[in-house]
Amino acid sequence: MSDELKSEYESLLQFLYLAPVGLVQMKSNGEIVMINPLSAQLLLPIAPDGDLSNFFSTLENIAPELHSMCNSFTKKRGQICDSLRVQLTAGIPGKEDPKVLAFSLLKLDADRIMAVISDVSLVVKREKQLQHNEAWFNAIFSGVTEYALISLDSEGNIENWNISLERLGKFKAIDVENKPYSIFFPKDSTDQERLKDRLSEADENGWSLFESWCLRNDGSRFWGSSIISPLENSLHEHFNPPRYSLIIRDISEKRNSTEDLIKASFNDHLTGISNRRAFFEAAGLEFERWKKRPRPLSILAIDADYFKKVNDTYGHASGDEVLKHLSKVLQDSVREMDLVARLGGEEFSALLPSTDMDGAIKIAERIRTYIADSVLDVDGQQIRYTVSIGVSTVNQYVTGIDMLLKIADEALYASKHEGRNRVTAINPDATNTLQK
Repeated sequence: MSDELKSEYESLLQFLYLAPVGLVQMKSNGEIVMINPLSAQLLLPIAPDGDLSNFFSTLENIAPELHSMCNSFTKKRGQICDSLRVQLTAGIPGKEDPKVLAFSLLKLDADRIMAVISDVSLVVKREKQLQHNEAWFNAIFSGVTEYALISLDSEGNIENWNISLERLGKFKAIDVENKPYSIFFPKDSTDQERLKDRLSEADENGWSLFESWCLRNDGSRFWGSSIISPLENSLHEHFNPPRYSLIIRDISEKRNSTEDLIKASFNDHLTGISNRRAFFEAAGLEFERWKKRPRPLSILAIDADYFKKVNDTYGHASGDEVLKHLSKVLQDSVREMDLVARLGGEEFSALLPSTDMDGAIKIAERIRTYIADSVLDVDGQQIRYTVSIGVSTVNQYVTGIDMLLKIADEALYASKHEGRNRVTAINPDATNTLQK
């Protein structure tokens, strides 16, 4: 190498090491060839045993979709993904923000990939506030012909009927008056605690805004944007006892146009269920609600037993089918208001609002038993597998979702240590005593 070329090469290396973003150059199999200090700083906390030799192995339990994206990218060169966000932690409310990294991958040639890594935690926090404000304005000023305006009493019961209810949901006065506003939502998508949460959030923040499936009187569904706000009297004072306005808009058309973007951001690429980011956002919100109005809240940590053996015996394609089957069983085993997510690899979790430990154990046992009794047919191969499950429930000793999930993981490891294909629960206390 000539002195001039060597000098240029050294200058390039210096630039890479001092760049304000994380940079990683790797082979197509993920083997890291070059990593700058910022990348090492961002990845070390999540690297198994501090090993940063392989990019895909480091992120296997956090963002397995990155490896799949690289494998499925067929062009000789080009951008594989742009700013794919991965949430690492839920944070601690009032003390520590959630940790979110953004990954961009660029294929340089047949055997070289460059990764750009950024810490976007603060950006995400600001975006959420902006999105909330934008959604509020849209709820007020958009779609003025496709909405229903409802007045609620202090308990969330519908005070009276108006023509907008018939226009949007085909409701008559006899269908709604003096009934809880839960009649506008699918039965298992909410409960009494969540109905009260939204009224409390409206009192505290001036409004409670959410999107969800809504019901018409004939049972048909539409995707709706709902906003609850406290009503004021002629002196601009809140009523005592409080009264509220509820506005529901049909935004099905908007949802259809952005469905691909939503799936890419909040759904697992392989199984279609919620991803890590969606889980932490939902779990963080439920924990905030628990802090304000304590009620049962449980988490399941679920892991497919001997999954590596399944891959080695039947192949990775069959292993993917096992993960899809497990995802479907999890979805079919919980309510619509619950959330199941793939956190990475063969690791899954279920968020169970308004569910105490006994109820969570029953759900876990139902899942475990169904899986153990199932035979999965994949291209003529009969595959049996089992799962181990850990259960934890929030109480006064739990400081945040990260801690609750860690305790559920400890219970999961106990299940594996004791032979797998079983459920173990840990009740968080000063000593974290095992409860089987």
